[in-house]
Amino acid sequence: MAEQQENQPFSEEQRAEWVREQFQKANKFLAENGVLFDSVTTEESRYLMPYLAVWKIRAMDGKQYWVISGDLPTDYTSVDNAADAKDVLRHFAMHWQLKAENLINAEGADDSQKAFGALLINRAESLFAMQNTPDLWA
Repeated sequence: MAEQQENQPFSEEQRAEWVREQFQKANKFLAENGVLFDSVTTEESRYLMPYLAVWKIRAMDGKQYWVISGDLPTDYTSVDNAADAKDVLRHFAMHWQLKAENLINAEGADDSQKAFGALLINRAESLFAMQNTPDLWA
C-alpha cells in the first residue's frame, strides 16, 4: 500500500506545500548562518520533489547563494562556486565527500559524527548520480 502511495503523482497542493516547506527550511538555515534573505531567483531554482530543492537566493547585502534542502542536509554556497543548479549538485557532492572523510577520520570522532559522515557520503553519491542523469536536466 505504501509503495502505491509513493508512486502516485503529487497534487499541485502537495507540491506547493513541499516547496514552501523547503523554502522555509533553506531560509531558516541561512538566517542561522548570518545570511538574511532578500529574494529568490525562481527561474534558476530547481525542485525534485520529494528529494531536493536548489534555490538561488539573493541576500540583503546583495550577495547571491545557492541553497540546497530536502531529504538531505541543508547547506549553502556562494554562486561563485557553481554556474547553475546542476553544478550545485556536483559542488555539494564533492564538498560533502571531503567533509565526510574529515568527520569519519577525525581523531576522537564519536558515533554520531561517523553516522553523519556516512549520511553525507550517501547523499553526496545520490547528488552525483542526479547531476549525471540527463533526463533531469532536459
